[in-house]
Amino acid sequence: MARVPVRRTARFPRAAAAAVPVGLDFTLDRNSPVPLYYQLAQQLESAIQRGVLSPGSLLGNEVELAGRLGLSRPTVRQGIQTLVDKGFLVRRRGVGTQVVHSQVKRPLELSSLYDDLENAGQRPTTQVLHNALEPASADVAAALGIAEGGAVHRVERLRLTHGRPVAALCNYIPEGLLDVDTARLESTGLYRMMRAGGISLHSARQTVGARAASPEEAARLDEPAGAALLTMQRTAYADTGRAVEYGTHIYRSSRYAFEFQLLLRT
Repeated sequence: MARVPVRRTARFPRAAAAAVPVGLDFTLDRNSPVPLYYQLAQQLESAIQRGVLSPGSLLGNEVELAGRLGLSRPTVRQGIQTLVDKGFLVRRRGVGTQVVHSQVKRPLELSSLYDDLENAGQRPTTQVLHNALEPASADVAAALGIAEGGAVHRVERLRLTHGRPVAALCNYIPEGLLDVDTARLESTGLYRMMRAGGISLHSARQTVGARAASPEEAARLDEPAGAALLTMQRTAYADTGRAVEYGTHIYRSSRYAFEFQLLLRT
């Protein structure tokens, strides 16, 4: 007689409603070649990505989870650790396992980080670390098409979601182009300020890379020294063809990703 695959559906009980949404189901296929810990991790990640488990949701401790799901504690621990390593969950002493965030996937198009985070429901906030007029270095001058030593606004910001840093941004804007007000920079995105100021953004030249975090960068982004960072350099142009902004940004790879769409050339 052929063996019929057995699937186990685990439902969090109503008593746990304060920790997770009622009716959140996990279907674990014990006959699948995919390990149970990985099935659990995948379904938890999907619930976080879809917003079913929002930032701050509590999953309880490993013993409670194992009992609810009918799994061994090592299996649950491994599944949870998979998402802790990816930055979706955090273990808090005396609290349990808590959802931190969903990873932001940013399409490679001319949009601002602020808009992308807001559209992803991440509630972005900004700390302005530096905002002053300075002479342009050779690299900045070349990117903006101005004379070396010409005045530019150098703006350094830390972008956060749910109180935790996602990216450190450094932007250069030609003098006289925009009222670069610190209070406005802390309440909205740079590209929104440009559009409100009558600047019509048209295109950008962008380079994406990766490198290890310096001790200073790691401390700023709440990462261990040497952690992998995503990097981006971008020069944005108005519809007049003028370069209006040059940025060098670093992102936490545990919380952020760039998303590509590739078309086959025939």
